[in-house]
Amino acid sequence: MGNKINPLGFRLGFTQNHRSLWFEQRNYSEDLREDEKIHNCIVNYVRHIKGSSNYGGITRIEIVKNADLIKVNIYIGFTDLFIEKRGQDKEKDKEIEQLRDEVQNMLVQNMLDSVNRKLLISIEKVDKPYREPNILAEYIAIQLKERVEIKKIMNKAIELAEKADVEGIKIKIKGRLNGIERARKESAMQGRVPLQTLRAKIDYCYYAVQTIYGVLGIKIWIFDKNE
Repeated sequence: MGNKINPLGFRLGFTQNHRSLWFEQRNYSEDLREDEKIHNCIVNYVRHIKGSSNYGGITRIEIVKNADLIKVNIYIGFTDLFIEKRGQDKEKDKEIEQLRDEVQNMLVQNMLDSVNRKLLISIEKVDKPYREPNILAEYIAIQLKERVEIKKIMNKAIELAEKADVEGIKIKIKGRLNGIERARKESAMQGRVPLQTLRAKIDYCYYAVQTIYGVLGIKIWIFDKNE
């Protein structure tokens, strides 16, 4: 009964903020679908350019809407996977412009209201990528596709998180692990993860990965009291 609430939504107003900031009285559902389309367009674009063998993509996307402006802030783990030539501002600007055109074309094709607003996209690098559950989930997903042993994957993910100075981490993987006929789950935990404490800085993600045995679900909770 008590395990079904999203840890991020549970902490809104305490340690978490909304990742979409706008106000709408009449067409709330349309704006919500618009945010989802923008988010999916960006994620698909980044996955395409960095390839399936790399990880360290998007950690979160923040969307701010005004009357005549849409500002999208993309937080990414390793910018060298997104920008082909590191250290060159022109190449970085080129990549951002291509992404902006991709999102703008999506808005036009779907005939969304925001097509008439100015679109600004910025990219920021996360200081410690392995504090981000999305980065660790992508790492685990790639290892699962390569059929690495489950315990070994989780131990390595925990080791990476500990090197990033997290206070605690909890990992759950569920599905047809190692190709067995019956679905099961494996879990691992290190340190403290106080899920019932509202003021505890808990970051969380769910990540689904397609393998030859079917879809596996990955859940990661990270506690960082330094935030």
